[in-house]
Amino acid sequence: MNESRDRAAGDRQAVTPESGDSSTKAGDNPALRMSRRAWTLLLSGVLVVVFVLVGSLVRVPYVSLGPGPTYDTLAGSADGPVVQVEGEQTFPTNGELRMTTVSLTDDMTLFGALGFWVSGRYALAPREEYFKPGTTDEQVKQENVQQFQDSQSNAQVAALRKLGFPVKVLAKEVVSGSPADAVLEAGDRLLVVNGKPITSDQDVIAALAGTRPGETISLTFQHEGQPERTESITLAQRDDGRPEGFIGFQPIDRADVPFDVKFTLEDVGGPSAGLIFALALFDRLTPGELAGGTHFAGTGEINEKGQVGPIGGISFKVVAAREAGATAFLVPEANCAEAAAAAPEGLRLIKVANLDGALTAIEDLKAGRSVPAC
Repeated sequence: MNESRDRAAGDRQAVTPESGDSSTKAGDNPALRMSRRAWTLLLSGVLVVVFVLVGSLVRVPYVSLGPGPTYDTLAGSADGPVVQVEGEQTFPTNGELRMTTVSLTDDMTLFGALGFWVSGRYALAPREEYFKPGTTDEQVKQENVQQFQDSQSNAQVAALRKLGFPVKVLAKEVVSGSPADAVLEAGDRLLVVNGKPITSDQDVIAALAGTRPGETISLTFQHEGQPERTESITLAQRDDGRPEGFIGFQPIDRADVPFDVKFTLEDVGGPSAGLIFALALFDRLTPGELAGGTHFAGTGEINEKGQVGPIGGISFKVVAAREAGATAFLVPEANCAEAAAAAPEGLRLIKVANLDGALTAIEDLKAGRSVPAC
């Protein structure tokens, strides 16, 4: 019994630190414990540096969208009035007809994207929704500029048509290798197609109705500054399966007036300024004051017939308009639900489907009558 207790006590003594036994754990060594802590701090520092570098340098495949600049189309710019008319009588204006834009930021770092997102003022969207794969930034810029120029031309035609001015029909595009390619150039004026006088682009469609591939028709047209010409064209087969013969150009209405209209805004792209441009031009060419001292803003693509189409980013545009002092906002009918969900307090939303409706709504609002609301 005593011998067993002594052996057990000896065993316990053999494992105590004081015994100096070589079984002391390495983790209990103060020098080694400091070394492990230093390695942990070093590794953490490296990870922080890597995170900062990645966040600061790596680009993400997203763009940020937010409220952009606004422009009063009744006011002036560094180059003169935003809407200029030369060679025709104009009238004073008052109030504002403010076009709105969306701010788009590309080529963002991870930290930059997070900053926009956290702000709550901007939204992130996949870059491919705005920059088609395979297209360069320069190509996207050129497309936006072309859309902006088309919106100005459409606005001019819509406003002048409303005022009773005549329009002409041009060949906007001529398909390479098509029957028309042998005789027409883009910009040529179309006068008679298949024996029918042309006064609008719809006349061209009507003139070709009932024709068949292989049929020969006559085409009267005019190159700029040259006399009229009449040529025979043999229609081809259409690729879309429709039975009518294919001629190979796209007709478009353009103003036919003895004065010049110029829009001076630069560094703006896209088609959404059309409605406001048309209203501003109408206001300059008519007695009285369309806005009447009210601060209107709005957006909307417009075609040559004055129909107003939907646009993107309206939730940002209503915010930008209100911050610029607008109290009424013209909204394309198809954008009403989105605009109503984002409209700030103090901004009245007016639903419009065409130029006629916008003009009527503006007059009704000034007179205190009810207007179509979103």
